[in-house]
Amino acid sequence: MYKSGKERFEKAGIDIYFPSKIEIEEDNNKIVVFRKALMCDVKSLYNLFSEYSKAGEMLPRSMIDIYVHLRDYYIAEIETDGEKEDKGYELVGACALSIVWENLAEIRSLAVKKPYTRKKIGTELIRKCLIEANFFKISKVFALTYKPQFFIANGFKIIEKSELPHKIWSDCINCVKFPDCDETAVTIEL
Repeated sequence: MYKSGKERFEKAGIDIYFPSKIEIEEDNNKIVVFRKALMCDVKSLYNLFSEYSKAGEMLPRSMIDIYVHLRDYYIAEIETDGEKEDKGYELVGACALSIVWENLAEIRSLAVKKPYTRKKIGTELIRKCLIEANFFKISKVFALTYKPQFFIANGFKIIEKSELPHKIWSDCINCVKFPDCDETAVTIEL
């Protein structure tokens, strides 16, 4: 039993809410920073998700949905080129952990900009979500995906959608593909 939220956070042993970094060696040693999303990220998130949605690789996300679930998102960003005062940051990836039930969470909206795929950014975004799920003592995480092989490479296994609780289908009712979902269900036990 923990005496306070601060003590629980310290006992977790890793900073789930503070930035972490990886280096992309084959891309001029660019540093990718991973952090929780902020209000200023909403339009960039919307644009990223829209690219994938238009290509049929992700279900669409509305601006209101992103605002409502903003606290669920982790983002990956890189410093853009330019002089010191002109430097900025570009959002290159995102992923959300949505708590569904006492012991169940969903990884949603995993997307990485095309030039930055296959550089471990998606893997690190998933890792951040799994660490957060573990922090909340959630024992099972699932995703509905068009790219099951990526999740399998990250420790997930394919399951039948019917194995998921009915509670998760509340979002699906509003989906354009309901009831003919063509995503694959994957899960991981923590």
